Amino acid sequence: MLALGVWQVPDGVECVNAVRWALELGYRHIDTAQAYGNEESVGKGLRDSGVPREEVYITTKFYPGAKDPAAEAQKSLKRLGVDRIDLYIVHWPQGGPTWAWPGMERACEQGYTRSIGISNYSVSELEELLPIASIPPVVNQVQFSPFEYRRALLEACQRRNVAVEAYSPLGTGRHLSNETVVHIAQRVGRTPAQVLLRWGLQQGLIVIPKSTHRERIEENGQVFDFELSDEDVLELSACDQTGGTDGARDRPWW
Repeated sequence: MLALGVWQVPDGVECVNAVRWALELGYRHIDTAQAYGNEESVGKGLRDSGVPREEVYITTKFYPGAKDPAAEAQKSLKRLGVDRIDLYIVHWPQGGPTWAWPGMERACEQGYTRSIGISNYSVSELEELLPIASIPPVVNQVQFSPFEYRRALLEACQRRNVAVEAYSPLGTGRHLSNETVVHIAQRVGRTPAQVLLRWGLQQGLIVIPKSTHRERIEENGQVFDFELSDEDVLELSACDQTGGTDGARDRPWW
């Protein structure tokens, strides 16, 4: 339910340390992508941590500018230095939501990954994919926070048994200084980051905060020993700026 994300973390020592620290601090889910260019560092961080491979859930994502998801999964395995990915995701629906899925299923059938999913898919794109999927997606990873409370998308995914993963649950830092978030954090004796992550967990989301600072990685992991009240959850949910959209993005970036 809690993953370390490594988007925008350069390949090298910074990424290796972040992964190693997270695993040493109790995280058991690491989220990377082919497009991030840091899979090798994720693999090294895993090995350096000493945590057994079978205890760690590794997610990577197919870059849809490439042609063959199965072939690209093989390359990811080599870079990560593992025998199998736990979750392999179509990073975004470039070229349409369905064309990559047969290759994703092939990656699963050939044993490169235990499960497959999608990212940045709206409800309409998910509904286009599901009828042609022999293996349905297990997750949809989207930008999600109290300020991007994609309620209709979340509810549609839940009805279809697709888990929702929240990337940028802290708004890449910009939500931490919000007055409502700060006020609730002070009231419950927690940090703004912990409040935002806890809100996501109480929505049933898998949350993926990113940090390269050991103390913040540790702080972000301390979210399972308290709960927000119903009133706190409602107050945070009222911060939504999307109108409860069923869309996954404000606008495409490709």
